[in-house]
Amino acid sequence: MNDATPELKRLLLLDDDRLVLATLGEGLRQAGYHVTTASSVEEAEDALASGSIELAILDVRMPGVSGIDLAWRLHDANSDVPFIFLTAYSDEELVEQASEAGAMGYVVKPADPDRLVPAIEAAFARAHEFRKLRETGRQLQTALDADRDVSLAIGIMMERRRLSRQDAFEILRSQARAERRKLIDLAREVVLAVEKINLISASQDTRPRKPEGREVRRERT
Repeated sequence: MNDATPELKRLLLLDDDRLVLATLGEGLRQAGYHVTTASSVEEAEDALASGSIELAILDVRMPGVSGIDLAWRLHDANSDVPFIFLTAYSDEELVEQASEAGAMGYVVKPADPDRLVPAIEAAFARAHEFRKLRETGRQLQTALDADRDVSLAIGIMMERRRLSRQDAFEILRSQARAERRKLIDLAREVVLAVEKINLISASQDTRPRKPEGREVRRERT
């Protein structure tokens, strides 16, 4: 039997109204979250710098630097911390700004845990899907890059040794096995070697050449 207590999801709550921080923060704690509160963007950035925050709840209207500004900072820094907005306003312009900044949602004030918890869980779910899509995209790009290098190496072998595609592939694969290396690593080495040769050849071609033929001497008068 496992008696381990599940780790609480860690939230950051940003609002310049300390009463909202106290009441909403306590309500979210009772709902089963670990809540860090901040009454300014500077305090929020310090909390985010700890690396422990899993989701941020940002008040849009703040004196000085706003929640929108902080959201754009997170966006520009490629932060993995998802966020939602708290706002006293509901209009198309705000929705557009929130969407452009990368918000996972927003809740119109007055907010209470009963309304906020579903938005929080929906944001966690969306953030999880985005991470999966991003990882899939990285894996796909890696596979495409690998295919590109192998295809280029095969093409080089075909051109240099007048081989069919299949024969060139078999030679590369046999060599990789003989060296106990991955095919992609050998292919990249072949491509880099040819690129280096081409670079050297190009630099030689651009050097000024000496005029051919014997130099004509001028006779002294």
